[in-house]
Amino acid sequence: MPSQKIETGHQDTVHDVAMDYYGKRLATASSDATIKIIGVTNSSQQHLATLTGHLGPVWQVAWAHPKFGSILASCSYDGRVIIWKEGQNPNEEWIQAHVFSDHKSSVNSISWAPHEIGLCLAAASSDGNISIFTARPDGSWDTTRIDQAHPVGVTSVSWAPSTAPGSLVGSGSDPPVQKLASGGCDNTVKIWKLYNGSWKLDCFPALLMHSDWVRDVAWAPNLGLPKSTIASASQDGTVVIWTVGKEGDQWEGKVLKDFQTPVWRVSWSLTGNLLAVADGKNNVTLWKEAVDGEWQQVTTVEP
Repeated sequence: MPSQKIETGHQDTVHDVAMDYYGKRLATASSDATIKIIGVTNSSQQHLATLTGHLGPVWQVAWAHPKFGSILASCSYDGRVIIWKEGQNPNEEWIQAHVFSDHKSSVNSISWAPHEIGLCLAAASSDGNISIFTARPDGSWDTTRIDQAHPVGVTSVSWAPSTAPGSLVGSGSDPPVQKLASGGCDNTVKIWKLYNGSWKLDCFPALLMHSDWVRDVAWAPNLGLPKSTIASASQDGTVVIWTVGKEGDQWEGKVLKDFQTPVWRVSWSLTGNLLAVADGKNNVTLWKEAVDGEWQQVTTVEP
């Protein structure tokens, strides 16, 4: 598929781009405090909406699963998380369905839970806390918190797949797994698990292989694989691949590569076998695990 240049219309830096479930629309987040919704096809693009409401740079946007309707979440330097909902009719605009002002400083990362868990969003903030917002049938939201998850600031958060490693998708007998990975300014990655309604640390000690801030964490889809995998990207220039076999085992880390420049984002393909890495030299590279367990670069995405 040929690359396509998209004019976002933003007046400042674009920090995040998220494609919806069907690959038909992009949402972009910018320092100009707005979010743009852009319709894309193979050959054309169309500006659909500009969402205003944040009072500072917007760091991330995330689409909810379409089974919940057309819903987008955003987080900002202004300390707020906004849930946006698209009107049912073509002429209806996007509305702010809910605004969360729980955090006292910048909200740096958001992640929707697997849809099997319900409409549920995690948010990571510079105030050191992670919030988990869960929609109720009546339209209100419950909030639970992981207080001081990374006391010096949480940079990133990512949900685990809802099926345990090695189990068949859709077997349906086990309750969905509720776990999170987080990264912070304390250079660590932490794993959290929901036990009896409260979140507890699920890895001892915290995962430490980075020597500077962890900028992003991404939990890989497992699709029946016998292990859990997380990628973490750091200001120190490295990406680490963390794996664990069965529940209760120790996580093991392996450096994918030292990129010699800060690494901003890591993102898995839907099948979990390809990892995209975005670094400070404006390179995006794709990586794949070989049969022998070594990671190999598959390609560079040309800008």
